[in-house]
Amino acid sequence: FVFKLTAAKQQDHFFQAAYLEERDAWVRDIKKAIHCIDGGQRFARKSTRKSIRLPETINLSALYLSMKDPEKGIKELKLEKDKKVFNHCFTGISVIDWLVSSNSIRNRKEGLMLASSLLSEGYLQPAGDTAKAAAEGLSDTPFLDLSDAYYYFPDSGFFCEGNSSDDDVVLKEEFRGMVVKQGCLLKQ
Repeated sequence: FVFKLTAAKQQDHFFQAAYLEERDAWVRDIKKAIHCIDGGQRFARKSTRKSIRLPETINLSALYLSMKDPEKGIKELKLEKDKKVFNHCFTGISVIDWLVSSNSIRNRKEGLMLASSLLSEGYLQPAGDTAKAAAEGLSDTPFLDLSDAYYYFPDSGFFCEGNSSDDDVVLKEEFRGMVVKQGCLLKQ
């Protein structure tokens, strides 16, 4: 799950993620930053709370902890789609259903807004092509209230089986050189 970033001064930087989806999220975010900077805009992470006028009374962090509760929270499942098995994930419908049943929202439309906030702030991550496409702006909302849109908690141990491709293979030749600094990129 390694990718290489070549800087303007022809310096190569290698990044290694813990799993495929994390690597893809890093690549997506870095591409957004590059696109923003190339367009002459200042890159800054926008707060979802401000952009959708999320009430100050809603604590996303506390809501996230409630969602993760082993007994009363959203149940993490092993789901299958397109010959891929997604472990430790859940559907978009189950998130909205849980929000309704926990009295966090009044209706499904509010649920989409709240779930989109959780997604944008990093409390939920998209898994699978359907959810990823929506999160990247290819849908009306970043979060989908669908049974075939899969999501997971970032610290859940999520992984997908049967998802290898030739694109994931990195040639050993690219790893020649000296390690200048080792560390871990932590996404908020």
